[in-house]
Amino acid sequence: MSTEVRFGPEATAELEDAARWYEQRRAGLGLAFLTAVDDVVESILRWPRAGAPMAGLEALDIRRVPVSRFPYRVAYLITHEQIYVLAVAHDRRRPIYWRDRTAP
Repeated sequence: MSTEVRFGPEATAELEDAARWYEQRRAGLGLAFLTAVDDVVESILRWPRAGAPMAGLEALDIRRVPVSRFPYRVAYLITHEQIYVLAVAHDRRRPIYWRDRTAP
């Protein structure tokens, strides 16, 4: 059985908002952002523990991976059944504001 990736509702909203923002700045940039996030998700599926562990949250196995070309990171929780995306977070805005999103 393969591992599945599930986005939490907040992470989905963040992803959509960021893609919309980039698309408004330049046609095609929103799609480029979504593609870069998809690449991160594929990487996480291949190597789930390759992301940087979150200090203070190691017991929960929460990790982050940067998104290429964009100032974002995908924060995710590894469980036995799935990879749960907690946030698609901008690197320079409200650091780790999503920290309380620890359960799928």
